[in-house]
Amino acid sequence: MNISPAQISNLKAAIQAGLRGFYRPPVLTCAEYADSHFYMSSESSYSEGRWESLFFQVGILNAMGNDQIRIFNCKKSARVGYTKMLMANGGYKVEHKKRNVLIYQPKDGAAKSFMKKHVETAIRDMPIWRKLAPWMGKKHKDNTLEDKVFTNGKTLMVRGGTAAANYREISTDDVIYDELAAFDESIEREGNATSLGDTRIELSVFPKSIRGSTPKNLGSCQIEKACNDSSHYFELHLPCPHCGELQTLKWGGKDEPFGIKWINNDPKTAEYACEHNGCLIQNNELDDMGWHPDAKWICAHTGMYTSVGDKKTSFIEFFDKDGQPCPTPESVSIHIWSGYNPLNSWHKLAGEFYKAKDDREKLQTFVNTKLGQPWDDDTGEKLDWEELGRRKEMYQADIPEWVVYLTAGVDTQDDRYEGRIWGWGAGKECALIDRFILNGDPANEILLSKVAERLSKSYTRVDGIIMNVGLTCWDSGGHYTDTVYSMSRKLGVMKVIPIRGAPVYGKPIANFPKKKNRARVYLTEVGTDNAKELIMSMFRIEPDVNVRKSGAVHLPLNSDICDDEELQQLTSERKIPVTRNGRTVYRWDNQKRRNEALDCFVYAVAALHIAQQRFGVDLEQLTKQLPTTQLQVSEPENNNEPTPKQAQTVQPKPSNQWLNNVSNEGWL
Repeated sequence: MNISPAQISNLKAAIQAGLRGFYRPPVLTCAEYADSHFYMSSESSYSEGRWESLFFQVGILNAMGNDQIRIFNCKKSARVGYTKMLMANGGYKVEHKKRNVLIYQPKDGAAKSFMKKHVETAIRDMPIWRKLAPWMGKKHKDNTLEDKVFTNGKTLMVRGGTAAANYREISTDDVIYDELAAFDESIEREGNATSLGDTRIELSVFPKSIRGSTPKNLGSCQIEKACNDSSHYFELHLPCPHCGELQTLKWGGKDEPFGIKWINNDPKTAEYACEHNGCLIQNNELDDMGWHPDAKWICAHTGMYTSVGDKKTSFIEFFDKDGQPCPTPESVSIHIWSGYNPLNSWHKLAGEFYKAKDDREKLQTFVNTKLGQPWDDDTGEKLDWEELGRRKEMYQADIPEWVVYLTAGVDTQDDRYEGRIWGWGAGKECALIDRFILNGDPANEILLSKVAERLSKSYTRVDGIIMNVGLTCWDSGGHYTDTVYSMSRKLGVMKVIPIRGAPVYGKPIANFPKKKNRARVYLTEVGTDNAKELIMSMFRIEPDVNVRKSGAVHLPLNSDICDDEELQQLTSERKIPVTRNGRTVYRWDNQKRRNEALDCFVYAVAALHIAQQRFGVDLEQLTKQLPTTQLQVSEPENNNEPTPKQAQTVQPKPSNQWLNNVSNEGWL
């Protein structure tokens, strides 16, 4: 049978038509989708045209689009393209992944404006999205200022965040909080926005909560709190184009050897000084740094990392600090600020700082909108966490050679246990040795066994001596008192002491009882205010690695144990004036800041006091037995081996003489 070419052509066309219903477009990442389809509309953009992701935007888009990341928090400065990325994600979810999207704005008026200015123009100017909106430009029941219902059955909704009614009777897959810091802390006394809004995604197969904002005041900022609640906090590390060392970009300051620097008060000369070797990085090198294959988003808590500019893998594939593939975290937070934006300039940032530095309100705006950091408006007595950071030193082993006794403090939270190990020498000179943060149900036996394992961990001193924790104070407050009591009995009632805080001046640091309580443990009251007074006075002593100083506090140059967040928590409390019975008194107050590191230090101090007062631990006597005595036993053995060489402090020192003439004056 002869078949003509025309018949063959018709047959092919028929087969293609029949198979068209089975066609599925290739699954794209959100960054790939944005670069293929998103368009910046003239009404809402400085420059109209096709979207092209900058290096730092790739990861943010993919984090928004990754179904395995269920909570994404973005603490940001202004002008990083965040609203545009939200709309690209909206099109990606509605058109590409066929999901419902709900966007909350802080106020009702802002919701209507957002719908007109951003949503409607995005639908109009994205052809692939526009095909799903035959009602565009017409009055139609599917086209309102609250809801856009598309022909694929999916809906994009925008609501104001002030009324509790707007958080009810809605089902969605994505819930987005734009400018979370501007939302009311309590929505008509029913709870905060995220707790109410996240209930809207509980029944979704792919639930997603996206929170982004320029921060406001430290202590009350909702985006700061959301980021702190996440167990994974990623920062963007770029390689120096000269020495290759990875580092996060920082504003710096007049006393810092790194950051944005300029000559003779002339912002136009601004360049970036490398944190590691003082290399001078020019603004036009930033883009190459961002697209460099070594650039990484690195978690400050775990060391986990992901790529920066790879549209297929950034925030899609994750690796542990040893480079091995690891599971995608369910909750992710990031920080991004103007210094990373190659479309902005460092000399412009320096110029804006000069305009703001002498006006407190303008300076707050600069900190919030340019640096993407919360403003610290507290005027109470406080310590500078950055000053503590400059004191960090490299230990030559787990434990410095002068440490003779270890104590631990464990803080109990509703979703985790946090612990710190502190080492002590003569005169209560101390060093932070280790920390652990273990997430999960505090009553879970597996989690409790992990805590027990960390408390039984051994540490090696410089001279090779193996040391264990001598005494632990474990917070028994809150809902898990019986659990802590049980762990005390299990691990040893004379080794793990349940404690409860007594924030009253005059209370002793540790009031160890003579007898066990009814639960058969030595529940001890800790005078937290007195302990904090002691700790703050210790922080004011400048440590010296070569000279022993009573009360000095040593901190390790090890981000796994002592990162910026650790320092911020250690200095989180402020001594502020309050009125009591008509008199002004001063009290320590964390003002809603996270302070688990400080609490654990308080408990470790209390453990030392108990060890000294009740168990006869004598730091001075133990110090005389250095360096090879088994220091944890009650009767130490004598040994006259020489003391090892002291550990040396490591401080970044700029190598370029140009830095002698730079300034970054007026910075906090």
